[in-house]
Amino acid sequence: MIPNIAVLITSHNRKQKTLECLSNLYNQTGFNTQFSLFVYLVDDGSSDGTGVAVRQQFPLVNVILGTGDLYWNRGMHLAWKTAVKSKQNFDHFLWLNDDVILYEDGLKHLLECSKFSNYESIICGVFEETKNTGIISYGGGNLIGKTYLENKLNTETLQACDILNGNCVLIPDNVYKVVGLIDPIFPHALGDHDYGLRAKKRNRMSYTTKKIIGSCKRNILPPKWCLPEVSLLKRLRSLYSPIGNSHPYYYTIFYVYRHFGLLKATKNLITIHLRVLFPSLWQ
Repeated sequence: MIPNIAVLITSHNRKQKTLECLSNLYNQTGFNTQFSLFVYLVDDGSSDGTGVAVRQQFPLVNVILGTGDLYWNRGMHLAWKTAVKSKQNFDHFLWLNDDVILYEDGLKHLLECSKFSNYESIICGVFEETKNTGIISYGGGNLIGKTYLENKLNTETLQACDILNGNCVLIPDNVYKVVGLIDPIFPHALGDHDYGLRAKKRNRMSYTTKKIIGSCKRNILPPKWCLPEVSLLKRLRSLYSPIGNSHPYYYTIFYVYRHFGLLKATKNLITIHLRVLFPSLWQ
């Protein structure tokens, strides 16, 4: 029996990127011979016809209609929950962003890394900005100094990481049964970071892939709440936006306090608001 993989995707108004992502996914080396794919895609209120186009070009994809306010994390939770409810026996769950371009052997390499860890660990894919540049954009991170381990790729062995970037992450069923679903308390960001740390607390390790498995451009722009040229009112709205990445309620209570304690959470709550009030101090 070849392993069954549930692929979880959330999309919003990125029709062409989503279609390209799916095309690369179904062209993976080993598809239908070394593994089977069952795709669960949440179309979260797209107005550009994403869901219709996906149904037409990829009829095997399970398109799930979102409410338009799920964002990435809650969209991934819905996709994962739907996959589990399908009662299909899955050996792995794959988080996949629709702006990711997987190289032909990317999924095969993820499975090889998972086998190397005896299917007991999370495997986080490493990506470069554009093909053949070698400039790392996303992968697993280290809590110490917030450095990214993918900058020191080791092709011989897996490297442990503390923080997951959720662009492309393979989670064996053995890990899911211990850690559970991604936490829907987070609207957009932080759910991937939280999941890796939750797994670590349950003695389930995370590792980066041994090599680059695809391309994905990094979003290097700071959020609006960090920019001094933006008005104070707009900075506050940005900070408390679901896509602000550091919403004080979710970030401080459900991420920092959960994983790093009360002292750090209190410090974080103060410094975030100081940064909003005086952003030029951090320039």
